[in-house]
Order: sequence, then structure tokens, then C-alpha cells
Amino acid sequence: MSEAKSIVEVLAKDVQGPGVVACPNPKMPLWSNHPRVFIDVTHDEGGKCPYCGTVYRLKDGEHLHAAH
Repeated sequence: MSEAKSIVEVLAKDVQGPGVVACPNPKMPLWSNHPRVFIDVTHDEGGKCPYCGTVYRLKDGEHLHAAH
């Protein structure tokens, strides 16, 4: 398995819908843009973007609240 280009730790408030974040994220330089994909961060290891290899995961101590 190849090393990730970068790891982005997200806060629970940054997570959209059913536990996902969008990549590319707003902090990425314009030249590195690729089609927007949604990365599932509900797993302990987070999720990896299939385009750029960026890994997204919840920051330690952050918890997602389950929808009822």
C-alpha cells in the first residue's frame, strides 16, 4: 500500500450528510483540483480519495452523532 500524500483531520462539524467530506477540500490549491468525490470518514481509519490519495479522518476526540 502506498503512502498517503497527506492526512486531513476533520471535525465533526465539517462532516456532511451520512458521514462524508468532499475532496478536493477548500484548502487545496486550485491546480490540484480533480472531480469532487465524497469520502466516508465513519470508519476508524477514515477514507482515502481515489484521485489524489489524501486521507480524511475524524480528529481524535471528535464523534459523529447518529441520526435517529
